[in-house]
Amino acid sequence: MTAPRTPDPSAPARRGVLFDVDGTLIDSSYLHTVAWWHAFNQAGHDVPMHRIHRLIGMGSEQLIDELLPADRDRDEDDAIGAAHGALFSVHWPGLKPTRGAAELLRRCADAGLVVVLASSSNVTEVAAMREALGSDDLLAAVTTATDAEHSKPAPDIFAAALEAGDLRPEDAIVVGDARWDVESAWQLGLDAVCLTSGGISETELREAGAVAVYADPQALLDDFENSPLGRLVRNG
Repeated sequence: MTAPRTPDPSAPARRGVLFDVDGTLIDSSYLHTVAWWHAFNQAGHDVPMHRIHRLIGMGSEQLIDELLPADRDRDEDDAIGAAHGALFSVHWPGLKPTRGAAELLRRCADAGLVVVLASSSNVTEVAAMREALGSDDLLAAVTTATDAEHSKPAPDIFAAALEAGDLRPEDAIVVGDARWDVESAWQLGLDAVCLTSGGISETELREAGAVAVYADPQALLDDFENSPLGRLVRNG
């Protein structure tokens, strides 16, 4: 992993938010779960949906490794990942933002925060989600799986997002929906605010280390001034 570049200390500090996308800004966690379930079944693996759902947010390689036996034919892994991608793509035209997602991005941008999307999905999937979100005018940068050597829970994607946004870890916050977002952020010294819109409980997210948990982007927006995002703005 390449460490995030250290911005010029003489320049005014930029403050920003690194947003996960799946489950955080786009209501897609369960669609991914179903797509993975079908992909595993097509390859002859019986994997219960509840096990898959708990790992959504991990990179494909790590997810497959967690769910399939260690002694499997690993030559099939790429085909399983490709099948998941193809099955998930069927849902692209119907993708919807989570409640308040676009409005939260605008509130952050209007408050002077740098807004960066930090997704472990591939470029084409992220493009479909960006179209559904309709907020490209608010984004300072977008990072995808191609920007990271290792996917979550490795910290690479957030390191790339810091670099892309010209941000220091102490001047940024992660907003995500999975424990993998928290673990990735923690490795870089980033605080993580989590949403339960991806289907993971508040208890689990807090136990993972989330500094605050909200139901969805709208709930975070409603509490913006009192939230870690509001404090980040005031500390500017």
